[in-house]
Amino acid sequence: MKRFFRENGLSIVLLIFFLSFWLFGQAVTGHREWNKDRVKHGYPEQSMKEYLMSAHFYEATSENWESEFLQMGIYVALTVFLFQKGSAESKDPDKPSSASKNQLEDRPKSLAPWPVRRGGWVLKIYKHSLTLAFLLLFLLSFGIHLVSSRLNYNEERAMEGEGPVTLLQYLAGSRFWFESLQNWQSEFLAILSMVVLSIFLRQEGSPESKPVDAPHFETSDE
Repeated sequence: MKRFFRENGLSIVLLIFFLSFWLFGQAVTGHREWNKDRVKHGYPEQSMKEYLMSAHFYEATSENWESEFLQMGIYVALTVFLFQKGSAESKDPDKPSSASKNQLEDRPKSLAPWPVRRGGWVLKIYKHSLTLAFLLLFLLSFGIHLVSSRLNYNEERAMEGEGPVTLLQYLAGSRFWFESLQNWQSEFLAILSMVVLSIFLRQEGSPESKPVDAPHFETSDE
């Protein structure tokens, strides 16, 4: 068990942070805010169980997940052919990329993942599976966000005595895109900051940083 936690500590701690902020942070505060709004309009409060099944909760969750998966998918794809000299987040534009080399010559084929050993169309898909996975997760989150955001919007309209809007009407409006784009811009600002700041700043012991004594112009060595 000790070895398991040592080898998987990063994923475990990140998962704990995620669940803590999502279920004990976002869910609890969102539940309170939603009930305040319901009481304000003369509606009964919802239980936590009811809130966790509500459009309000799914909208708040999916609109953030959507932007995260979009950012990571595009970033992974861009780093294939774009560079930032001196950044720990970029390949060196002046060196051949080890990521594009066939590594089967350097290790037993039996140790390679199944798609590599299988070859053919399976391998072709596997070569781009990371980007494809983020794309699929983005599309799924985008769809959930759109549907739940519209349902939540119609619930708010009902509280105000107004009629519902169709999915196409909502998609053509500004609210959905405001919810999405305000998150998209912040995600790309964050990754831009990581790319640029890693040129000049260091964090000893982190693989996301260049060595402390590395010159600013030196790009991360894969």
